[in-house]
Amino acid sequence: MLEEDNDEICWNNLENFRVKLISVIEPSRITPYLRQCKVLSPDDEEQVLNDPSLVMRKRKAGVLLDILQRTGHKGFEAFMESLELYYPQLYKKITGKEPSRVFSMIIDTAGESGLSQVLMNEIMKLQSAVQEERRKAQELAGWLHSKEDTLREMWVRDSLLRKHQERAQRMKEERDSLSKELRKCKDENYSLALSYAKQSEEKSAALMKNRDLLLEIDQLKHSLMKAEDDCKLERKHTMKLKHAIEQRPSHEVVWEIQQEKELLLAKNQELENTLQQNLEKSLSKETLENDCSQTVEERRELVNTIYSLRKELRRAKVLQDKFAEENEVLELQCTSLRKDSQMYKKRIEAVLQQMEEVASERDQALLSREQFHMQYCKNLVERDAYRKQIRELGERCDEMQLQLFQKESQLLATEAKLKRLQLELPTLTSDLDDSSPRDSQEVS
Repeated sequence: MLEEDNDEICWNNLENFRVKLISVIEPSRITPYLRQCKVLSPDDEEQVLNDPSLVMRKRKAGVLLDILQRTGHKGFEAFMESLELYYPQLYKKITGKEPSRVFSMIIDTAGESGLSQVLMNEIMKLQSAVQEERRKAQELAGWLHSKEDTLREMWVRDSLLRKHQERAQRMKEERDSLSKELRKCKDENYSLALSYAKQSEEKSAALMKNRDLLLEIDQLKHSLMKAEDDCKLERKHTMKLKHAIEQRPSHEVVWEIQQEKELLLAKNQELENTLQQNLEKSLSKETLENDCSQTVEERRELVNTIYSLRKELRRAKVLQDKFAEENEVLELQCTSLRKDSQMYKKRIEAVLQQMEEVASERDQALLSREQFHMQYCKNLVERDAYRKQIRELGERCDEMQLQLFQKESQLLATEAKLKRLQLELPTLTSDLDDSSPRDSQEVS
């Protein structure tokens, strides 16, 4: 009963550290020692390590503690010795004592051969652990070197990126300067276009004024020619009237003609009177009267014919004068039309000459604009070629700098490898020298 009470007291004291034990202990590490001390059966070990319901390490450690608690004081001592062997810090925290590594439990159960076997197993485990740690250290060193290489590569990339950023900044500045130059050229072109438009407007206004003045001059010439034609016509009319007045019969001739007419009328009256007197005298005189009447009638007919002929002559003269006037008017109209045609011809020639001058000026302006455009295009091509050369030289400089950076990174990598090899050679020799006496001491 006292032993059972002691066992319960020991396990109760150990239960106070259950959380710490479960969080720290790795069951697969201490189960071989517990098997060697014969406090665990193969079934218990199989249950603890390979039970599918026990997935988490903490649950495995709790089940292991429960199984050991059922074994009593023997299980407690074996568990404490395993803690003393594998977890000395935890053992010191639980017991407050330094680990003595007596291993009385395994000596009682398996003898000194069992203890040596356990120690050999532990030595092998430690060697494997050391090898694993060395391998991990080598892997970490390789990882560190790879990280250093990546760091160098990142440094090279950073330098490349910095170079590209500087180049992009330069290109951005060039673009800004080019955009400023382009805006300046656009403003200059716009100002030139405005000045050209103003000059063209002034020129067109001057041409319109010149054309208006020419039209006014032509109109004045036309009115002057018309006034001259009217003056000539009026002069001809006055000359005709003067000529008609000069050709008009004089008062003496008219008076003579009237006297002749009066004489003829008087003679005719006398003859009529004599005929009337003689009619009464005799019938024999009838024949004479008839002859006289015939002569009078003939004379009357002659007078009438003379009068009609004179009348027709006057009509002919009037028609002749009329036709002459119409002919003169037509001649004047023909001359005015001829002068008008000459004036319009001159005006058309002047307009054509102005159009030719405008066309020649336009062709000259187009030619000068094409020459300016060609010169501007040539300057742009030359500037683009120079910029291309500058860009190629900059790219070549960047490539040379990149090659320089790559060579520097390769040189640094080779230096690091050389240093690493120089550091690894003495460590390997020291490990080989230290491994043999340590193994002999552990075995002893």
